Amino acid sequence: MSTSHLLLGLLSVGPQHGYDLKRAHDTRLPQAKPLAFGQVYATLGRLERDGLVEQAGQDRDGGPDRTTYAITDAGREKLGEWLAAIEPPAPYVNSVLFAKVVVSLLASGTTAATDYLVAQRTAHTTRMRELTAIKTTRDSTAGDVVAADYAIAHLDADLRWLQATLLRITDLHREVIT
Repeated sequence: MSTSHLLLGLLSVGPQHGYDLKRAHDTRLPQAKPLAFGQVYATLGRLERDGLVEQAGQDRDGGPDRTTYAITDAGREKLGEWLAAIEPPAPYVNSVLFAKVVVSLLASGTTAATDYLVAQRTAHTTRMRELTAIKTTRDSTAGDVVAADYAIAHLDADLRWLQATLLRITDLHREVIT
């Protein structure tokens, strides 16, 4: 995920200062990787340097001076290009889960891999239950529900792969024994 594009998107609804952008990120993308304040301000500096945002004022709301930023026309154009670009499917399998199963098979054999797959399946199922509970909570925002749906879909795909891999390893183990 591009922090620059994310901040441009958040600024597209109106001028904000760094603290508000961080808070908007946390509210709108509740399940996303946390965004550090330093990352927000460093990114705003680069966006301003590149002419994609501009300073729109300063205020002192009971604390230090806060610079408010606004998206520029060039920033809106850049955001539109990013939003219109189709994301290509990942060309490589890049998952710690996949790597652990393969290495476990190589280093420890089918029993260790099976034990790992069963434990991982339990962890995935527990996380799916937590996310389902978030979706049914009255005070969940649309962002909470969309994020939970996204995570559940990925967990579901992992669970299907875990189950298929467990069956495959069991079959391979039987073939080796016979």
